[in-house]
Amino acid sequence: MSAAVKDLPPRVRPMSQEDVPAIAELEQAAYEFPWSAGIFRDCLLAGYIAVALQSDDAVVGYAVMSVAAGEAHLLNICLAPPLRGCGLGRRLLKHMLQAAHDAGAECVYLEVRPSNRQALRLYHAAGFDVIGVRQGYYRAHGGNEDAVVLVLRLGSDNSDS
Repeated sequence: MSAAVKDLPPRVRPMSQEDVPAIAELEQAAYEFPWSAGIFRDCLLAGYIAVALQSDDAVVGYAVMSVAAGEAHLLNICLAPPLRGCGLGRRLLKHMLQAAHDAGAECVYLEVRPSNRQALRLYHAAGFDVIGVRQGYYRAHGGNEDAVVLVLRLGSDNSDS
C-alpha cells in the first residue's frame, strides 16, 4: 500500500454489529468503568446514531447518540488514548452535532465527569453550556463522581447549515 493511501485521515462511518468487539476493546482501554459490548449492541438495535472512526484497518474512535422529541443525547464519544488532543475528537463531535441537526434535534445534551478536563474543553469550545450537575452519577474508585450536564442549542451557528 502506498504511503499516500496509508496517510489518509480517519473517516467517520456508520457503526455496525461487526464493529462491537473492536469498539468494546477500545472502550476498555479508554475508561476505568467501560460500557460492555452488550450496551453497544443494544444501542445499535435501538436505532441510535452510532458511528465508528476508521483509520486504515482499525477503529480508533466512536460515538453514540440518541435522538427523540427534538432532543439529542450524546451518550458516548471516545478516541483511542494515543490519538487524543490532535483534533479527531472535535471532528467526531462535529459529525455528531450535524447528525443531531439532520435528525431534527433542537438541542444536544450530554454528561461528562468534572475530572475529564480535556472533554470539558472540547465541549465548551463547541459552544456547550453547563446547565447542572448530577450528584454521584458515575462510578468511581472509592464511590461515585458527579456529572456535569451540558447542553448545546442547535442553530445555524452550530450546524453549518
